[in-house]
Amino acid sequence: MNYKFFTNSEKAWEAMFRDITNAQKSIYLEMYIFQNDMEQFNFFNLLKEKAQKGLQVKIIIDAFGSVWLKSSAVSELKKAGIEILTLSYLLHHMHRKVLVVDERIAFIGGVNLYQTARFWNDLMVRIKGNLVKKVVMSFAKSYTNAGGKDPMLLSKNNRRTRTKMDTSIVEHHPFKKKFHFKGMYKKYFNQAEKNITLITPYFLPKRWLAAALHQAVLRGVRVEVLVPKNAGNFMIDRVNYFYIYKLSRLGIEFHMEEKMNHAKAIIIDQREAMVGSQNLDFWSFDFNSEIGIFFRDAKAVSKLCYIASEWKKDAVLFDYKIHKPKWFDYIMSPIINLFSFFSRIFLD
Repeated sequence: MNYKFFTNSEKAWEAMFRDITNAQKSIYLEMYIFQNDMEQFNFFNLLKEKAQKGLQVKIIIDAFGSVWLKSSAVSELKKAGIEILTLSYLLHHMHRKVLVVDERIAFIGGVNLYQTARFWNDLMVRIKGNLVKKVVMSFAKSYTNAGGKDPMLLSKNNRRTRTKMDTSIVEHHPFKKKFHFKGMYKKYFNQAEKNITLITPYFLPKRWLAAALHQAVLRGVRVEVLVPKNAGNFMIDRVNYFYIYKLSRLGIEFHMEEKMNHAKAIIIDQREAMVGSQNLDFWSFDFNSEIGIFFRDAKAVSKLCYIASEWKKDAVLFDYKIHKPKWFDYIMSPIINLFSFFSRIFLD
């Protein structure tokens, strides 16, 4: 399998834009946030141009994440011949970020398509090879769930392929009662022997996740979390710091990055790793459709370890003796936990 990692939005956009420009047959895009406000890389116009040239262009967006994409813009896309669908159900959202070009090249990761994210660090992986077939099947599944009608693409949802490789696609569909990430995270956290590295913009862990990390620390595993100092939302930042404070007291190391880092990744014992769309919060585990790519390939894992180490150089270790929660943090965090609990009761 051929792969390449991109460590910020602009680098990922450049590669995605180039591959879409060179597309000959089809473009499948699944994006949580898709807006037509991008300046240097105008995906909106490029996708219209490719559709007008006769390529099959399918776009799936989340109704909430892409709420600022105006209906007039959606009409423009449809007029150009693009099939654009939305996929949301109550609190269940399509949080995936996937691009497939000519069913030969695929991108998976955390990068959205909107101007605000231009200067963010992030992770997106470009892959070629047999694994792309799995990504096409995964997109076809979302396409089917979103109400797509193209029989050729619908047929790919039912296909099964067997591939023996050190890399695999992991899907998570809570609204279909398929909670794959919880079991996978618990398994690999429990199996970790030396170190666990987590990269996330939002750290609002479920109780089972916090417990699994604490148990790893008690076994002598070094647990490190890379998280931005400022995630761009006051309430999220306060809750982030509340949980960071609580878990740092249990021996978990938090490296606070000055620059916004929207990447989502886990690395276990420098042997296994995953990059995807999932955050470490209850939305990703309980409500959002997510996707990740899991690596056992030694070179890929080594590259991710290097990326994490480079980001750590620009980070400051959190000190719970200095950064203590404010009084309102003790109010907001339990409210969010209650929201998570009751949402599961009424929506599951």
